[in-house]
Formats: sequence, structure tokens, C-alpha cells
Amino acid sequence: MTAAHPGPVTPAPLFEQAAIAGVGLIGGSVALGLRQRFLARRVIGYDASVEVLREAEALGVVDEVRATPGEWLRDCDLVVLAAPMRALAPLARDLAPFVSPTALVTDVGSVKAGIAAELEALGVRNFVPGHPMAGSERGGVTHARAALLENAVWVLTPTDHTPLTALSRVRTLVEQLGAAPVVMPPDAHDQLVATVSHLPYLASLALTHLVARDERLSLLAAGGFRDLTRVASGDPRMSRDMVVENRAALREALARFRRQLERLEADLDQPEELLAAATEGKRTRDSLPVVKRSLLPPKHDLVVAVPDQPNQIGAVTQALGAAGVNIKDIEVLAIREEGGAIRLGLESVEDVRRASEILGSAGFEVRGRG
Repeated sequence: MTAAHPGPVTPAPLFEQAAIAGVGLIGGSVALGLRQRFLARRVIGYDASVEVLREAEALGVVDEVRATPGEWLRDCDLVVLAAPMRALAPLARDLAPFVSPTALVTDVGSVKAGIAAELEALGVRNFVPGHPMAGSERGGVTHARAALLENAVWVLTPTDHTPLTALSRVRTLVEQLGAAPVVMPPDAHDQLVATVSHLPYLASLALTHLVARDERLSLLAAGGFRDLTRVASGDPRMSRDMVVENRAALREALARFRRQLERLEADLDQPEELLAAATEGKRTRDSLPVVKRSLLPPKHDLVVAVPDQPNQIGAVTQALGAAGVNIKDIEVLAIREEGGAIRLGLESVEDVRRASEILGSAGFEVRGRG
């Protein structure tokens, strides 16, 4: 027999109404995280593409869509700028006149110095520049998933003008989305990503161009080559804009990379030196942290709001167990003053549907992406 509770309970949201400006892979993933984890009471998707908005609404990524900026933005207490790099500043200029002075504003761009200066010039007070270090070669809202952000490093780059309260609130948001916030100055961020993100992209391009110019190479390009050049499969226009925006820091990284290649070329005549370099490379590569994402695809996940009362997780699992629904994974997402949420990993889309009906009938509020 399951424990009774006084009807549906939803955790107190961090935000009443959130606007996701740019509903692509990252923007859509943020929107899904906000909805599935009960972090915003309502999520509005804004995008210049009507087709993207139609798809986002049909997939349940957002609650509502808007194709033009306007007075509706004044009711949003969170605004996330999630357009590609080249469109980020124009997007900010379009939205800024309508954004509430008390709204929390952040972005997800991969280069920070420029957008930080742009928002300061626009007079947006509560802006916290950010960059979730997450992504996929497959872009677009159809591939968005809340799990994309789980365990990801999310860099926050406040400036001298960033209010500490705004930084604290964005840190909380990032943590509640399941990511790990790291704080550093905008310039430091741009220098670091030039080496670990933008330089590997150019290196991938160079390697793939070698193959493109000799068809014999493509016959021999096996798994190792494919892994090494994976990032070349990203959207060409977005990738171009990303590296061009950070070209000053990237040129410095390229100069350091050339020196490393020249050193390795010289070591070809010094086998022991090359062995030492290879040993150092293996040690460094093996020490890199492995970022673990959700083991189950989001379409098999169900998020359940639970009141802050004893035995509520037991009530959920007992109700599903009695109906023969097998729970493969369970995770406590967040506990807030008015309750919390748990994520259930289920075996199939059908199990998600059945569990939704069972728990809904029992008075729980559920959210999933079936």
C-alpha cells in the first residue's frame, strides 16, 4: 500500500518564466533541463526560424514559442541567449530593450570577451556570461536533451560589472541543471578554449584536407583517424564563426602548437626523446577526466515531483513495482523548500507512458520526453 499525500506537489521553481533565445542543440537542452527538473514554471522558446519553433513546441522542449521580441519578455525573470556566435550580439541588441531590469541574463557562447562587452554597452545589469562545455556533432533542437548538460563543466566569466547576486543565482541554476560551474575571467576562458577546443578543430580540418586530396588515404583512414577528426563533422558555418571570433587567442595557441610539432619532428632523430614525449602524452591523456553522461536516453526518462515528506520515493517505486514497471535507474535531482524531484530511468517509451498514467493517477506530477 502506497503512502498517501495531499495531491500533486511541484517544487518551488527557481524562475517563474524563462526565455530561451535560440532553440538549437544547447538552447533546447537548457529548456528541457528547466522543464524536466521543475526549475521554471514556464519556458518560452524564441527563435528567428518558425520551423525550429514549431519543432521545439511539438517535441515538448518549450511551453510556448515566440518569433519576435516584444513586451512578453518583460515577464521573464530568466533570459538565456543561445544563438550561434555570429548571431549572439545582434540577438542581444534585439532583446535588450524589452528585458526586465531585474531579469537574470546569461548566454552559452563559446567566446566570452566580446559578448560580455556587448551586454555591458547595452546596459543589461544582471548579465553573467557563460559557456557550457557540452555539445554534439548532431545539431538542432531534435537532438537536444537535458542529459547533455549533466556533469558538464559550465564556465562562468563575470566581469567587474557583474553583480555578485547575479553570479550566485546563475551558479545555482547551473548546479540544478546537473552541471559543474567553474568561474574565471572572460579573457582567461578565451585563451583556454583556444587550446582545448578551437585549436583541435583547426587540426581536424587540416588532417581531413590531407585525406581529401589523396583518395588512397581515405581507404586507410580507420577508427583512430575518425576519432581524431571527429570535431570536423560539426556545422561548418557555426564552427567558422567560433574560431574567427576567438582568432587572437587562437593564433597564440597555433604558435605554441607549431613549436610542439617542430620539437616532435626533431625528436624523430632522437628515439629516447620521442619515447619520453610519448610517455608524457600517454600519462596526460590517461589522466583526463571521463565525463559520464546519463546512461539511458532521455526519451526513457521520467521526472517526478515529490513533496518533502517521508516515504515519497518509496510510494513512487511501490506504485510502479505493483504495476510491473521496471525502474532501471533512479536519481534525486533536487530538493527544495516545497519539495523536490527524482528522475526514473525506464526500459521503454511504453514504460514511460504507463508510469506517467500510474503516478498521475496517484497524484504525482510527472514530466518526461517520450
